[in-house]
Amino acid sequence: MVSVLVNDPISAFKFYTEVLNFQKFMYMPEGQLAIVVSPEEPDSVTLLLEPRGDDFAKTFQETAYGMKLPVIIMGVDDVEKEYERLKKLDVVFIKTPTKNDWGTEAIFDDTCGNYIQIHQDL
Repeated sequence: MVSVLVNDPISAFKFYTEVLNFQKFMYMPEGQLAIVVSPEEPDSVTLLLEPRGDDFAKTFQETAYGMKLPVIIMGVDDVEKEYERLKKLDVVFIKTPTKNDWGTEAIFDDTCGNYIQIHQDL
């Protein structure tokens, strides 16, 4: 399980499932518990959309966001295709698809207090 701090797990669950196409693994809104998984590998790593709370976690998240640092990198088969799909869903990108020595990357706002990087290997 990998944890991503979010402002609101319920809103995050909606974004991660309806926009990013993750699948529900466990969802208990009354307990602020939202865990999603990749539809391509439903028996693999899960992503806990963890309420950030106060103090350290809030400071960490706000600092990373202010520095425009992605909190997680997600591999995709085709960054350009995923970029176009997400743009049509009004996802805001702070970095359009860019090639580098390792592949192609783009960075977007997850609407939950984080920047997420998508990456395609060479």
